[in-house]
Amino acid sequence: MRAVIQLVKESRVIVDQEIVGEIGQGLLVLLGVEESDTEEDMKWLCRKIVSLRIFADDEGKMNRSVQDVDGDILVVSQFTLFASTKKGNRPSFIRSAPQELAQPMYEKFVAELKNLTGKPIETGTFGAMMHVELINDGPVTIIIDTKDKQ
Repeated sequence: MRAVIQLVKESRVIVDQEIVGEIGQGLLVLLGVEESDTEEDMKWLCRKIVSLRIFADDEGKMNRSVQDVDGDILVVSQFTLFASTKKGNRPSFIRSAPQELAQPMYEKFVAELKNLTGKPIETGTFGAMMHVELINDGPVTIIIDTKDKQ
């Protein structure tokens, strides 16, 4: 799994000119699922995301998690996170899991975040053409790949 995590002041997802997911202060998580991803990968990534200390404390240092600041989380599926541009100029997405594998893993991911935070998790619409709006705070953007746990 690969996630792009953005610290936001606010974010929303629009599908067919309707807001389907919206948060205030918190994290926008763009999530890509690879065919080889496991439930263990998913749970590890969820724990990592809710524990990331990337919100400022009273001294302005990144020292608080999304839970510490009572922030919200918006998760958006994004198969293009596994784009390969090695050959030519047209990206290949063969590393991205097909919908029949990716969608259930995405749904488990959202459920696990809800379980860990005890809060509702906002989402986009899996497989839809979405418009994502955000006000990135910082800006802070973190990329995590479960195959490269540094």
